[in-house]
Amino acid sequence: MRRITPLPDAQRPFFIGIDVGGTNTKIGIVDNAGQVLGFDSIETREELGPADLFARSGEAIDRLIAAQGIARGDLQAAGLGTPGPMDIPRGMILDPTNMPHWRFFPVRDELSKVLRLPVAFNNDANAAAYGEFWVGSGRQHEGLILLTLGTGVGGGIIVNGQVIEGVNSFGAECGHVIVDSRPDARLCVWGGGRGELEAFASASAIAVRAEQLLGDGRPSTLRQRVQRGEPVSTLMLAEEAEQGDALSLEVILEAATYLGIGIVTMVHMIDPGAVILGGAMNFGGPATRVGRQFLERVRDEFRSRAFEVVAKNTVIDYASLGGDAGFIGAAGIARAKIA
Repeated sequence: MRRITPLPDAQRPFFIGIDVGGTNTKIGIVDNAGQVLGFDSIETREELGPADLFARSGEAIDRLIAAQGIARGDLQAAGLGTPGPMDIPRGMILDPTNMPHWRFFPVRDELSKVLRLPVAFNNDANAAAYGEFWVGSGRQHEGLILLTLGTGVGGGIIVNGQVIEGVNSFGAECGHVIVDSRPDARLCVWGGGRGELEAFASASAIAVRAEQLLGDGRPSTLRQRVQRGEPVSTLMLAEEAEQGDALSLEVILEAATYLGIGIVTMVHMIDPGAVILGGAMNFGGPATRVGRQFLERVRDEFRSRAFEVVAKNTVIDYASLGGDAGFIGAAGIARAKIA
């Protein structure tokens, strides 16, 4: 549960974090220690474009600072995280697949005008990675790789406290790591990339795999739910696996195996010390048997393939900030770049 820090306990200066999603946008005010002073979530309304969202975000921030008694002069900078391809140095979002009304828009400068504050712009997964690095599961480490497991596989990499952005603002796109080089390897549901991690370890890919096995006539309690009209989802698989359905557990652990393979490649390149698994697809996380099995399969696959010293000294664990990582990390990047 999110903890709101009372103003008398906060450490100045304060930073705004905005995490833009396709459906909802999370807005938070964060202090110099990464504590949350205020939070709101508003509809993105993608079809109205970024200018409309930023205007409504400004209004939400005004409400937050009024409710918490925060002086506007204590707000030092804002951080913005968005999905999609971008040009970070120019502050531009380019051509996001799921946000057609946001194409080629100067989001950083537009938000800066609305808030009358300097704005640091970054990829949403990079922002989430920084949140976990700053005050989450990676806070004891000098660097980390965050994998956001959901509809796709996003990634963020921190090395010695620095976000890896890349020359083309395409750094840390971990979901596109190749884990199967065969010419007939699976295709990514979204980008069409063959053999990429996202084609094996995303929620979309897992649903497709389960449907394929059901189509092959494999027995499973999933079939009864599908016949009732329910779409196959990772939540459905987690529920059925918890109840002992062998096919559901097989599909989940197969995804974990490929995830472990991808992590080996990433860690051998970067050696960050920690790999954090975030996003909505955690099969219940450490609180459930299947969530624990998923994580342990990832760890086992990693250990069996990684160099001994790397396997011994790399932590692989679930994220701890949940859906707050993005706006906290966006605020943290603003603190690091602008403060």
